[in-house]
Amino acid sequence: MCQKNWKRPVTHPSFFLKEKVEWMEKNNIDHEVVITLSQLYANGYEKELACDIIRFQNDFQQSVQEKYPEKFTVGFVVQPAYTEDAIKEMERCVYQLGLKVLCLPTHFYDTDRSWKSIADEKTKPIFALANELKLAIEIHPYDSEKMVALEDVFWRFHLIWMCAQTADAFHLYSNLNFSQLYPETRVCFAHGNQFGQMGHGRRVQAYLGRPDLFENGKDPRENIRCSNVFFDTLVHDVWSFELLVKRQGTSQIVAGLDDPYPLGEMDGIPDSYPGKVLDDAVYEGVITKAEQKNIWNRNVINWLGFEPGLNNIRK
Repeated sequence: MCQKNWKRPVTHPSFFLKEKVEWMEKNNIDHEVVITLSQLYANGYEKELACDIIRFQNDFQQSVQEKYPEKFTVGFVVQPAYTEDAIKEMERCVYQLGLKVLCLPTHFYDTDRSWKSIADEKTKPIFALANELKLAIEIHPYDSEKMVALEDVFWRFHLIWMCAQTADAFHLYSNLNFSQLYPETRVCFAHGNQFGQMGHGRRVQAYLGRPDLFENGKDPRENIRCSNVFFDTLVHDVWSFELLVKRQGTSQIVAGLDDPYPLGEMDGIPDSYPGKVLDDAVYEGVITKAEQKNIWNRNVINWLGFEPGLNNIRK
């Protein structure tokens, strides 16, 4: 797949829908929540083009859900820079397309040519509507290479800076108290907010040591184990996962898959398969088998706010 100077290898047949369903059955995956491609946040695009791209993608996502309602619950995307259009698209996706999972970027390129966190004064109308609609929200990073002036070597933007973007978004989200301002939303941060879990102590130390820099900010300790904030399992390391469990509790963790991302879950590198970190966590005594089962099922349903399947099709 190519787009200007961007490309991604098609590494497995399950990049395609029919083969994806077959791969799910092979791996005993009954149902997936599919988030919208990060490339189609349309950061920096002119308004009309951004809206066209987003509408096209959301319509496609809905068609997948409508065709396979028992297999997929899909997310839809908006561009926060164009707030009024984002609101209209949210209403269209919910009321006309029957979609209930909003996908947001950790950062967006605003109309004033600055990068902003998704937790920002400008995005409050988006979160307010999401709160009214009681949506599940996925916050996922992208475009770090546009934000950070470094040479793209050793996949650094995907492996390091995307994790930093998620930690930064969570830093703003929690300091601005969005979880309490919008209690009817259920937000999931991608990749376990892995860097954010490790950086919690530093944030607390800064809050206590430099209160002058945290005017109107919330104590980071007040945003641990919020019942409406979730994290996925995509940390690829059982000891990072253990920290996630200790910080947030197993009830706030949902199973995450990297497919079709080329990191090995799609029958790639040896000893890699969907949910390996959870099997490792059970083996190491980090979680119980019952907790593992909930992470795969009940916790996902709690994040979504509904039982996925036939009741999720467009009415």
